[in-house]
Amino acid sequence: MKLEQSLNRNSFSVGTLDDDDRRRFWRASTPEARLAALEFLRQVMYGYDPVADRLQKVLVVAQLGAR
Repeated sequence: MKLEQSLNRNSFSVGTLDDDDRRRFWRASTPEARLAALEFLRQVMYGYDPVADRLQKVLVVAQLGAR
């Protein structure tokens, strides 16, 4: 079974990075909402691993050299 997909060009729009509505939206949102959006984008870009969700603890044993 072949699925055909097409782009509905009636609902497609292109904006600029200088879009005033976007700028107003982010300036009006709380810092917590901005950080939540940033965290969401980070997880989308780099993936989400619940095991690596916390800081990693590393123990290194160094040998002292002769003085």
